Amino acid sequence: MDTLAKRLKQRSKHLGITVAEAGRRAGLEERRFAHYVAGRREPDLATLVRIAEALDTTPNWLLGFDAHTESEKWLSELLDRFANAAMGMAPEELKMVVIQAEAITAAKAKR
Repeated sequence: MDTLAKRLKQRSKHLGITVAEAGRRAGLEERRFAHYVAGRREPDLATLVRIAEALDTTPNWLLGFDAHTESEKWLSELLDRFANAAMGMAPEELKMVVIQAEAITAAKAKR
């Protein structure tokens, strides 16, 4: 399976939306987007950018040009999970999470 197709499916799942909804968010006809998801066609650069923006990611990630080492991939995946979780939080909940993260960082700096 080609990387773009795999990543489109993965990102849709990560966002908790159907592949069809991902295509709608990008402003594409369902059939056209289905070709990308199936790996039968590849989008032009402008369309790829539009898809990436609609799925709140980057064209590089969709094409597989992300972290190079295993530790970078692990960190990148954690940050993606964190960002996705944050998108579902109310502003006050997000504020509490940020304060907790800052407290962890400050405590670590004091060691």
